[in-house]
Amino acid sequence: MASFSSARLQWSHLEGPATRQRSHRHHLTMAEELVLERCDLELEANGRDHHTADLCREKLVVRRGQAFRLTLHFEGRNYEASVDRLTFSVTTDTEAKSRRGPWGDRHLEAGWASTYQQGASQTGSCGASEDQGLILLKVWASSSERKSWTLAGPAPSEEAGTRARFPLSDAVEEGAWTAEVVGQQDSALSLQLSTPPNAPIGLYRLSLEASTGYQGSSFVLGHFILLFNPWCPGDAVYLDSDEERHEYILTQHGFIYQGSAKFIKNIPWNFGQFEDGILDICLTLLDMNPKFLRDAGRDCSRRSSPVYVGRVVSGMVNCNDDQGVLLGRWDNNYGDGISPMFWIGSVDILRRWKSSGCQRVKYGQCWVFAAVACTVLRCLGIPTRVVTNYNSAHDQNSNLLIEYFRNEFGEIQGDKSEMIWNFHCWVESWMSRPDLQPGYEGWQALDPTPQEKSEGTYCCGPVPVRAIKEGDLSTKYDAPFVFAEVNADVVDWIRQDDGSMHKSINHSLVVGLKISTKSVGRDERQDITHTYKYPEGSPEEREAFKRANHLNKLTEKEDTGMAMRIRVSQSMSMGSDFDVFAYITNNTSEEHTCRLLLCARTVSYNGILGPECGTKDLLNLSLAPFSEKSIPLRILYEKYCDCLTESNLIKVRGLLTEPAVNSYLLAERDIYLENPEIKIRILGEPKQKRKLVAEVSLRNPLTTPLSDCIFTVEGAGLTEEQKVVEIPDPVEAGEDAKRPLEQAKERPCPLTRSQTMHRPQEPLGRPRAGTGGVPEKASPEFSPHPSRPGPKVPPHRHREAPTMCRARPVWLMLTWLPTHLITMGNHRVGAAFLTKRLGPREGRRPTLHQRGICKAGE
Repeated sequence: MASFSSARLQWSHLEGPATRQRSHRHHLTMAEELVLERCDLELEANGRDHHTADLCREKLVVRRGQAFRLTLHFEGRNYEASVDRLTFSVTTDTEAKSRRGPWGDRHLEAGWASTYQQGASQTGSCGASEDQGLILLKVWASSSERKSWTLAGPAPSEEAGTRARFPLSDAVEEGAWTAEVVGQQDSALSLQLSTPPNAPIGLYRLSLEASTGYQGSSFVLGHFILLFNPWCPGDAVYLDSDEERHEYILTQHGFIYQGSAKFIKNIPWNFGQFEDGILDICLTLLDMNPKFLRDAGRDCSRRSSPVYVGRVVSGMVNCNDDQGVLLGRWDNNYGDGISPMFWIGSVDILRRWKSSGCQRVKYGQCWVFAAVACTVLRCLGIPTRVVTNYNSAHDQNSNLLIEYFRNEFGEIQGDKSEMIWNFHCWVESWMSRPDLQPGYEGWQALDPTPQEKSEGTYCCGPVPVRAIKEGDLSTKYDAPFVFAEVNADVVDWIRQDDGSMHKSINHSLVVGLKISTKSVGRDERQDITHTYKYPEGSPEEREAFKRANHLNKLTEKEDTGMAMRIRVSQSMSMGSDFDVFAYITNNTSEEHTCRLLLCARTVSYNGILGPECGTKDLLNLSLAPFSEKSIPLRILYEKYCDCLTESNLIKVRGLLTEPAVNSYLLAERDIYLENPEIKIRILGEPKQKRKLVAEVSLRNPLTTPLSDCIFTVEGAGLTEEQKVVEIPDPVEAGEDAKRPLEQAKERPCPLTRSQTMHRPQEPLGRPRAGTGGVPEKASPEFSPHPSRPGPKVPPHRHREAPTMCRARPVWLMLTWLPTHLITMGNHRVGAAFLTKRLGPREGRRPTLHQRGICKAGE
């Protein structure tokens, strides 16, 4: 029978009466006893020191390997080292869960039965049992109305690292749980508790045993959450760059890259890892994983390793074999859920999952899976970034080869399970790999999109990016699959009417191009292809291919003297007609008579083709010796408007056939149609302590009216949930959809040391990358905290001045429904974001970027 305390301390309070269990061995007077009145967990100071200020509003959240402070307030007399002995104990706990029982809302917490014992005494009975390392608790009403709840939690042990007892001592042992006195005044005792840098992360219960002579009392001081610590050199996730820690841990917004390798498109994303309730959801996600349900004690113990936690998160973000977060879908039929293109942040997804009782959220695709995983891992303290690989291979049989079998018109036939995705997103997390050979620490690739099973579960990684570059496919985990994503070879076979197969030459498709992530501290793309691959044709690349036994890549490519590539016109935007060109070169001394087939089809980002939207068939195309020829293909809006997917992609294929010698030359290119921009403009002169209004607008690029338009607004620290602003009237062709947006009610912005670091500000009017060199216009400052600035920082704690709150973006998305596309469902037109900082003085004007990015000056 498990033992329980008589009551508990609500860890959501800043400070409160401590829980006390007294065990008298001798009858002594109360004056001689050391009695704890309350415990102050010092949320504000600890949150500031541990870079968890946004998480420490209602509970203590600290990072491992770093000391945190608390103050004990005693009744009557204070602690005396000569007569009193204080011993602390910490044990892992499970996240408190709430269920509605027959007597109303009850908080169920593994190992603590007082709440439900009180409830059961009113309506029924309560029982608890301990079996196979789990504490099982059931609460029910009367036998005629029996309802039960079962909550499993770990049985902590010192051997597993999930339980520790340590005395108050002057001798601090590095790498262990320790407690020492840092100050004493009147009846208050200030302490500093240190945690090991390899302690399991998660929820802990902190208790105190106080003994004086032959008598003693025990107290539950409260709960705290322990996270990974990239600021601690002893932690496996230690990152020595402060700029990178800020980007990959503290920054709540960023970009995810889509489009095509020839036209890279960024979309803003609100990761929101410090938003209300997200940390609790992340801990629930860990507690819902199948490994925890099978063996909770072992799972909690293994949470000391970021390798293990990353692998669990990779599996839990998808729901293919557990109660994970997202259900994937790629067929453009999203009527019973939400289209993957409509998500603009992770917060709404995670809250939907939790509020629905951990039921899967519909729907996600690769960038959504990756973004949610990035949010969870950053929230838990693991430096993480989203990366995009263009022309990404999905190799099912690990032969590093994608084979397409086509008919004589170049159309793919047969099995389409192995495909080249136009782009594919995953995440990289920074950690050491003590389980692998030296040199494989650093960025590790993790892919939460459910593609292939790994050790029986739909997850992938972590695998060192360095191992992929070196071609070391024996490295844990899933190195062959990730290596193929960036290095697989593509072979096209043309099947003739008589059944014979002829290999086609295709130099236009190269797997693993322009691998991209957001730059550190800048709203620009960083190309990290060199971290996955050596330069093409280099000796190092050949050695990596030999090590990976990638024989296809080591074979010399055939050169017939004929070449073809697809070129495009400069302007290709949504709603326009445009031309593409087959550019053919004859580098031989002979004339060739060929047949040219040009075909344009809509395509999803994962390679699934849609209907045709343009064709051309030239039966007798004469190519003179050493000549070049450009053949145009006109693509009309009226042809692609009804079949374009939300990926905004059109695949153009050219097949050049020379029947006389059975020669086939294939060229393909994916074209991205650019959406119109959402623009953000500040209305009026902004002043502190005054509500401010912004106007968002988007011009209809089509020749038909838009109806049922909706702006969706989301901002970390600005909006408690997504805000939907409807546009009631149709937006005519060429006109603007405009709506004012009032600033949402905000909470205080606590400052951390990293948040107050000054960055160089771009001068007003400086062109931004991607704006064509056009100087940016000035716009008034949009203050995120006009009425409630963050708390003042004591001078001895924090000497930087003056300071500003961290930038808080608002993501804006407009969904649109052209009147003639009602049966097609909604399409996302675009997204923009507004970044706002509160400066130390009024009257400063920020820079307003073309894409709706507004940054305040100093």
